[in-house]
Amino acid sequence: MRPGEIVVTAEQVRALLDEQFPEWSDLPIVAQPLNGTDNALFRLGDSLTARLPRAEWAVGQVATDTAWLPRLAPHLPAPVPVPIATGWPGGDYPWPWTVVPWLDGRNPQAGQNHVDLAVDLAGFVRSMIAIEPMGGPLKEGIQRGVPLARRDEVTRWSIGVLGDRIDGRAVAAAWDEALAVDEWPGPAVWLHGDLLEGNLLVDDRGRLSGVIDFGGLGRGDPAVEVRPAWSLFDARARAAYREALGFDEATWVRGWAWPLSGSLYWLADLWDSISAQDRADTIRHIDYIVSNRHG
Repeated sequence: MRPGEIVVTAEQVRALLDEQFPEWSDLPIVAQPLNGTDNALFRLGDSLTARLPRAEWAVGQVATDTAWLPRLAPHLPAPVPVPIATGWPGGDYPWPWTVVPWLDGRNPQAGQNHVDLAVDLAGFVRSMIAIEPMGGPLKEGIQRGVPLARRDEVTRWSIGVLGDRIDGRAVAAAWDEALAVDEWPGPAVWLHGDLLEGNLLVDDRGRLSGVIDFGGLGRGDPAVEVRPAWSLFDARARAAYREALGFDEATWVRGWAWPLSGSLYWLADLWDSISAQDRADTIRHIDYIVSNRHG
């Protein structure tokens, strides 16, 4: 747990339901594995999920999900967790929270054949990009989706902090290469912003059956949606994803630069608080991106 996170229990969820949504108070409550970092999930019966922020930095998603997912969902080719109800603080739970549909499926696993999933996910991304802006929130600061140059300071800081624990020369050269390409020339487009395997659902055939956790929702440079090419897909699925997305070379380059920058910062910032295995895995991931970025 990070500073500011809280533990959410099934007993708290039961109390919130009893007080705020008594029509659901008799449903069984089953805590779900904590795969993410921002929210606690509890299955309510067969068809609902309670979604409760675990830290103050995640609370804003309650408002963005409630405001925007109902407007985006009709344009998307796969189900997304449109809020059914919004709860408020109660008892010893301090923040607003939501009830959303339970979406069937499982998370895809690295190392499997994901060519079909890559094509499906590219279709989802292209559908999001095509949605009218509707005045949606723009990416700011160094959030995923801003111009890549805004990540330069934190990325170079990360390379410096990590020192000889990584191949700093090769990483810096890759980062310089990414900064040299053109930025996104078009208007800011809708982004999921966090297409990790834990936020994707697939059916028994491995086809996309849902996309969840829109904590990174906003409008910006679509290059950030390249991320699963480097976190989930093998070379064959990555090629299928690239072809189906249809992004130009500069957008593809910025696309691998985003997970590179994110991994570097995560590793530098949390080096002393993560396991040796997590450090080694992240260094391998950084090396993989740098070594395979032209393939």
